Amino acid sequence: MSEALIGARNALRLPATLLVASQLAYIAVTQFHAGGHANDHHEIFETYAHDALWGGVHLGQFVAMAILVAGLLALASLLASRDALTLWLGRLGAASAVTALALYGVLQAVDGVALKQAVIAWAGAPAAEQSARFASAETVRWLEWGMRSYEDFAIGIALALFAGAITASQRFPRGVGLIIALSGVAYLAQGWIAGAEGFSPAQSLAIVLGWSLCLVWMTWLAIWAWLPFPSGKGSAVHVDQAHLINN
Repeated sequence: MSEALIGARNALRLPATLLVASQLAYIAVTQFHAGGHANDHHEIFETYAHDALWGGVHLGQFVAMAILVAGLLALASLLASRDALTLWLGRLGAASAVTALALYGVLQAVDGVALKQAVIAWAGAPAAEQSARFASAETVRWLEWGMRSYEDFAIGIALALFAGAITASQRFPRGVGLIIALSGVAYLAQGWIAGAEGFSPAQSLAIVLGWSLCLVWMTWLAIWAWLPFPSGKGSAVHVDQAHLINN
């Protein structure tokens, strides 16, 4: 195996591993999130108020998102090249990913802390205060809608930019850029739906679609990075790709 090929595989292994691990961790942690009809606030607030895992789940989601952004930043470092288009698409994608993480941190503070305290206060308030407490909790919920909307927009834009950079670089398997772009569209759709109608069934569908598409391209990159390439005639193509990644 050539030194160029070994270098290319090693360079991509870290970001690919971070990305797959973070996505799987996020999905796993989210399975412990309290469920119910999210837009039925009377029902769901009661559920949230008595959920003992609330704080841990939201902290776990934030950690998983931070690892995902770290993987995207590591991937961006591989896109630095003499080609100005690839370079700037990668840099802008990295900047958008960092912005998304900042928005996600605020989102989790609103959802994981502020909303939890608001629904606890509502659930335990005297009857005379119930209406006011419920209105306060709904205000926090609507703030969560707004934060979730713009966080989804930011990560969607980041994925679209990375898709462009990866396609322009011609250093990665053909087609992976398209899957990344589609996952970005799914996140943009999540952002629009969350801002317009909150956590509706349509938004849940967009979430599952985004997760699925991200797992496809992340796993594809991880397999491409970790498994040995075929020997023989086809290896020349991969060696050339490896040479491009190292330059």
